[in-house]
Amino acid sequence: MNKTVDIRELGFRDYKETWEYQERLFSDLLQLKSSNRKADQPQPTPNYLLFVEHPHVYTLGKSGDRNNLLVPETVLAERGATFYHINRGGDITYHGPGQIVGYPILDLENFFTDIHKYLRFLEEMVILTLADFGLKGERSPGETGVWLDVGTPQARKICAMGVRASRWVTMHGFALNVNTDLSYFDLMVPCGIRDKGVTSLSAELGRHTPLQEVKTRLLHHFMTLFEARPA
Repeated sequence: MNKTVDIRELGFRDYKETWEYQERLFSDLLQLKSSNRKADQPQPTPNYLLFVEHPHVYTLGKSGDRNNLLVPETVLAERGATFYHINRGGDITYHGPGQIVGYPILDLENFFTDIHKYLRFLEEMVILTLADFGLKGERSPGETGVWLDVGTPQARKICAMGVRASRWVTMHGFALNVNTDLSYFDLMVPCGIRDKGVTSLSAELGRHTPLQEVKTRLLHHFMTLFEARPA
């Protein structure tokens, strides 16, 4: 089992370009796993964690409801945003400047073969990171992601998650609102959930928070939870 993870910082990059890059890594990993089944000496399968910040974009998961986008795409264009229907789980979500997006492309056979455990680990990584900044992140029963004040009228989501997996290889991932312009969430029903709000780290702390500072904590908790090390 290969527990090294290749950390790749993609910077500020177009969503479609990043999606295609993910797909290439994902497909190559699946192809290697297929070849390994016939090989006398199987090669270790790699793992990746991509960090990226996207221009304004809305994405709808394969089981999502198009009606959860509340405006025509022409309005999105006026706000400088694009829209994609994609192949992850989950409903509609938003990515944009000031948000940390992470795409783990892992062979879970290097770690554990349990998708639910994988999602709980991603949530725990965010919960531990929020605790580093003095915030109490929580899970909301039946709703993937990380929230604040669960079970109260003030319940609000700070991190969305949606993944795809095939033969234990993952793609897509999580989006943590750090310095995000929350007005962009007004154009949709976030994750298809109508009765809860959305927030960000900076909104909760009342100050701008450097993305690198948050990313460093996320990475630390990711590597600890997955018992991984940098490639």
